[in-house]
Amino acid sequence: MNKFWIIVSHTYMSRLKTKMFYISTILTLLFITLMVNFESIVDTISGEDDRNVAVIDDSGELIDSLSTSVEASNLGWEITSYTQSVEEGKEAVKEGDFSALVTLSLNEEGFPEATYYANNIADSELQTDLQQQLQQLKISIATKKAGLDQETIGEIYEPITFHSVSLDLNGKSEEELNQARGIVYAMLILLYMAVLMYGTLIATDVASEKSSRVMEILVSSASPVTHMFAKIVGIALLGLTQIAIFVGVAFGMLQTKQDGAGGLLESFGFHGASISILLYGVLFFILGYLLYATLAAMLGSLVSRVEEVNQMITPMMLLIVIAFMLAMFGINVPESTVVTVTSYIPFFAPMLMFIRVGILDVAMWEVLLSVGILAATILLFAFIGARVYKGGVLLYGKSSSLKDIKKAIVLSKKE
Repeated sequence: MNKFWIIVSHTYMSRLKTKMFYISTILTLLFITLMVNFESIVDTISGEDDRNVAVIDDSGELIDSLSTSVEASNLGWEITSYTQSVEEGKEAVKEGDFSALVTLSLNEEGFPEATYYANNIADSELQTDLQQQLQQLKISIATKKAGLDQETIGEIYEPITFHSVSLDLNGKSEEELNQARGIVYAMLILLYMAVLMYGTLIATDVASEKSSRVMEILVSSASPVTHMFAKIVGIALLGLTQIAIFVGVAFGMLQTKQDGAGGLLESFGFHGASISILLYGVLFFILGYLLYATLAAMLGSLVSRVEEVNQMITPMMLLIVIAFMLAMFGINVPESTVVTVTSYIPFFAPMLMFIRVGILDVAMWEVLLSVGILAATILLFAFIGARVYKGGVLLYGKSSSLKDIKKAIVLSKKE
């Protein structure tokens, strides 16, 4: 046991001190900062808060209603009545005095018509906003012509009352389902990223030690199982350290925003969420990580050079990508046959069974069966992986095929 924790500590500290750890952490923190402040950054760069649209109203009847509607909608730009000629208005837009020029008139039926002038008509957001405002103005004119009052119009556009009632006494309410979906989304993305990042890191770390011949010394001082799982635990602790940094920084930034972190947590369903869902999330996250991490360590031991790692672990990456795609499909249709069947397949179970548990009322025996199959597969991989690991770390030469697994097992029997 002491050897296990010594290897864990060595793996954790050696990776913690690398430049790659600091670079990846800093880049991710910059990405988080960008995402949290994305709207503010875009507004600052584009100057959207200062956008001003010049309007020439040939009818003399539309601009007041349009200005009131735009102001009430809080779209981030304003209307200015322009009394000069159209040509002068175009020049003003070219010189940057206005973001755009719009001419308004009434057609033969008495409905609004508009022509939009701008230096670059690729700004579809502003055009869409204007079209929507004018569409509302047209509806208002049409309803007045039809003799409808504002109260009647309000009743027409008022959303219908729609209630969802589950006939299953044990079924989840609509609020519980929304919470569950948010947690499922968060956990799926976290597991997907963890496997992609740290699974690759495990395989690379094993290949790196093997290429430097350090592995032969390590394997001779500790059993392959001890070394393999110590490597997995060490990388897992490194991942938790990085995730804790990311979450802490993101939470601190959100606290400075107007909505705060509470709004984000509530939107993802973590506010007042069921403890059982969170526990299931942690369980399937751990099992999923162990499954793919064991596979990554086994595959990493088969290559002799770090450059060969990506080619060797490509099948594993394809499995996690397929699992993630099935999970995205399964969130909307958790009762489908595809989701039900794949929730018992070990490579897909961490994501698919968690979706079913989080959103549906799944029988306990189904959960236990899926967890049992997953745990048995991890143990099987640990057994096979230990044999492959023991022989693989001593297998040198070009390794680019899964056929090398058989060679590694044969070599391990000779030790």
